[in-house]
Order: sequence, then structure tokens, then C-alpha cells
Amino acid sequence: MYKFDRNHQFKLSDFDQPFGLHMNPENRWVKKAGTIPWEEIEDRYASLFPAKKGDAC
Repeated sequence: MYKFDRNHQFKLSDFDQPFGLHMNPENRWVKKAGTIPWEEIEDRYASLFPAKKGDAC
């Protein structure tokens, strides 16, 4: 069983590193992450775990 809660998913822009370092929105990898359809990928991934019972650890 696979559980995913969109309300608890961090966005890349919310991820800050220790010591006050922040992600640069002009970084090419940060920009690339913004072009990826993460919800579609998540839906496809979740479909690989169809069981509706059991404990997801």
C-alpha cells in the first residue's frame, strides 16, 4: 500500500538549507524542476501500488 498526502509535500521553493542558504530561483535545476509535471508522475507512481489495505510504513 502506498499513501501520499499532497498537503504535506514540500515544494522546492520551500526547501532551505541550514545556515540560511536559499535555493536560487535562477538556478537551471530549480527552473527545470518547475517544468516537470510532478502530480502526473506521482499519480503514475501511486498506480503501481493498487492495494487498499495494509500498513504503509
